[in-house]
Parts: sequence; C-alpha cells; structure tokens
Amino acid sequence: MEYRVSIIMGIYNCENTLDEAIQSLLDQTNQQWKLIMCDDGSKDNTYKKAKSYAEQYENIILIQNDKNMGLNYTLNHCLEYVDTEYVARMDADDISLPTRLEKEINFLDDHHEYAIVSTPMIYFDEHGDFRVGKGNGEVIKSDFIKGTPFCHAPCMVRSEAYRKVKGYTVAEKLLRVEDYHLWYKMYLYGYRGYNLKEPLYKMRDDRDAKNRRKYKYRINEAYVKYLIVRDFNLSKINYIKMLKPLIVGLLPTFLYDFLHRI
Repeated sequence: MEYRVSIIMGIYNCENTLDEAIQSLLDQTNQQWKLIMCDDGSKDNTYKKAKSYAEQYENIILIQNDKNMGLNYTLNHCLEYVDTEYVARMDADDISLPTRLEKEINFLDDHHEYAIVSTPMIYFDEHGDFRVGKGNGEVIKSDFIKGTPFCHAPCMVRSEAYRKVKGYTVAEKLLRVEDYHLWYKMYLYGYRGYNLKEPLYKMRDDRDAKNRRKYKYRINEAYVKYLIVRDFNLSKINYIKMLKPLIVGLLPTFLYDFLHRI
C-alpha cells in the first residue's frame, strides 16, 4: 500500500490510554497511514505495549529516546522517519474520529495554497464530553496574537513545510508551546493554514492535564507572542496582549476551571 501520511506520536507513561488512541487510527476510513511512535523514557509498560503493535502491524513504527527529552525533541526524532507527503499529529491519550484522516487528506489534496489543516477538538474527561471547539477557516497573521491558531494534535501538514523550518525548535523556553512556535516559523516562510469547522478529534483534558500547566509555560507563551508581534510587524499595541497568559496563570484554580469549561 502507498502511504500518504505519517502520524507522529510521542508516547510517555500512557499505557492506560494507548490502546484507545491506536484503535481510533485502525478504525479510520482512510488507511493510507503509518504511525511513528517515539517512547520518551516511559517508566510504566508503555514501551512494551507499543512494541506489541509495532510487531503486529507493518505500518506502525516504534523508536525510543535514550532518556526523557521532552516533546520537541521526541517529535523531531519521529520526523527523521517520515517519508510521506503529509505529516499528522496525534497524542497517545486522545481519539481521532473515523473520518479525520480522510477529510484532512482530501482538504490538502484540493487546496494546494494551504500547507496546514487542523480541526476543532471535542474535550472530554472521565465524565464524558464537556466542550466543543470551533473552526474559523483561514488563519491570518493577526490571528496569532490571540494564541496558538491551530490545534496541534489534530493537525496535518505538508512534509515540505516541516523540512523547511527544520521541525520543532528544541529549547527550554518553548516547552508546552512547541506548536505555537512551529506555526510562527511556518508563517514566516510564507506557508498558510486553515481550520475546518467540523470537529474530527477528541482531546482528553482531565484534572491532571490542567495541573501540568505550570507558570513557566505561561511565560513561554508570552515569549512566543513577543516574537509574533515583532516579526509579523503587527501593531505595537499588541505587546499588551503578551500579558494575557501571565495573568491567566495567576488565576485561582476554581476560577480557571470555570472559565476553561465555558
């Protein structure tokens, strides 16, 4: 079979959710995909479980970091094994809805002016779905100041765009905002992207996920906003909007949780 898309997935201590994530790929209406998983030093049975899939399916590839290196490095490691026209992302605790790959491939096939396509996400936790995102069509540079303009995990990107920007930038100041910075780099090179209106992906967003959003990651987000205002030649009044992630990071947990769910 000719594979059209490589799905890159960093895996780390996710033995309890990996089966569901991979099954959602096996259930895709378009099967022209290969999955490249990179274990980032898991301490549970994640690697063993992933290895069982790699041994069973020829289109599932498993690689491993020597030690825990973080998502930026891990995804770049996956990119070394990409030989397809398109690259998609997925996280090991999420679910791709059945027509996700089919519709994203069709969009990029039909719209050569875009290098990036993503979709809104359905957010869920142990109690079920609690929020659905919205797609806003074409993304322009001024959209970047609001925050990362594309959902990272459901995205599909032309491989040439990844190669042009040399993948993800590995830096401490870009942890948890690696996607935001990636889109910024691609737009600097003239690539454009589009958000479909239909949600094609479910993101697990439980209490533990929220607790991992440390304040230093808010600082990292503010740093990327600074680069965007500077290098996209946006109005300098937008520098004020750099403060938003810093202010949000100071909110009490109960208020953050409330705002997060509305």
